[in-house]
Amino acid sequence: MSTVKVYNTDGKEVGQLELADSVFGVEINEHLVHMAVVSQLANKRQGTQSAKTRSEVSGGGRKPWRQKGTGHARQGSTRSPQWTGGGVVFAPKPRDYSIKLNKKEKQLALKSALTSKVQDNKFLVLESLTMDAPKTSTFAKIMSNLEVHKALVVTKDADKNVVLSARNIPDVKTTMSSTLNVFDVLKYDTVVITKDAVAAIEEVYA
Repeated sequence: MSTVKVYNTDGKEVGQLELADSVFGVEINEHLVHMAVVSQLANKRQGTQSAKTRSEVSGGGRKPWRQKGTGHARQGSTRSPQWTGGGVVFAPKPRDYSIKLNKKEKQLALKSALTSKVQDNKFLVLESLTMDAPKTSTFAKIMSNLEVHKALVVTKDADKNVVLSARNIPDVKTTMSSTLNVFDVLKYDTVVITKDAVAAIEEVYA
């Protein structure tokens, strides 16, 4: 089992925590991690982009001029793609961009991402993270005490005060253990996670 240090909000070490190898010590599967990121980004796309082809643009039923003798290039319709107001060649149409990953593939991808953070010493465990009131300066001081900048802060449950305090800090995002995803884990340099969030993740994925 991997052992990591546990810190308090003052940035001082207060203990150690053993991480389950079945979650934080798996063999990293880079292909699945890549697929999980591609899938997540693709699934965000609305797929509503649309433009009209030459068959859908109104007008253009009459040949603009006779075939020969005018000195112009021959034209069959004023709605051909080369005309202003004409149709679009290979026009985009509404489509579904979503990519499906199996449940086990998603889980292994997340485990691989978390394992990489542990191996790179970018996985920081907090004893607890609670705030009496929303205060951005207080939260910023906690991040400064921990010496982290671009961080993903993971808690077990949604804490409104924590979320509001971190909301205006650039390069800091808060999430719950139940909504943790591969893209966010990789996007932020350091994962700052509470002990109870670690236990919740191990309970689900171990």
